[in-house]
Amino acid sequence: MSENKIEVLVGAVVLAVAAGFLAYMMNATGIGGSTTGSYELRASFRSVEGIAVGTDVKMAGVKVGTITSLALNPQTFRADARFTVKDGIVLPDDSAILISSEGLLGGNYIEIVPGGSPVDLEPGEEIEDTQGSVSLISLLMKFVSSSGSSEETPQ
Repeated sequence: MSENKIEVLVGAVVLAVAAGFLAYMMNATGIGGSTTGSYELRASFRSVEGIAVGTDVKMAGVKVGTITSLALNPQTFRADARFTVKDGIVLPDDSAILISSEGLLGGNYIEIVPGGSPVDLEPGEEIEDTQGSVSLISLLMKFVSSSGSSEETPQ
């Protein structure tokens, strides 16, 4: 093979690897807008500490979707989240959504708790019953500060 053919072949291989990596990263992060097999819903949280775009959305411990965007709403000062749910999973309109922790040192994820309403959420609608993240540090601080301040009652 001539030196030019080798250079062209190496360049093609490098380009193919780069394109494959780009496609993989776009799929892994949800960039690219591919919503095949899922629909989008919304929720507004007091705090989304511990989650980010790409965080798993789970039901009964099984991944059913992904967080696609997080933004501060300047009118309500709440964090507006958009997330996908797999097609075929129909949620009642009284479902709840909360930020859960995988354990003391584990990461956070979004958990959907389905309701019992006969009316279902349509794509693009909002789950209104939300619970934001709970900071482990603030819970520990409350525990420590309250455990030493007990006063004896007079008898």
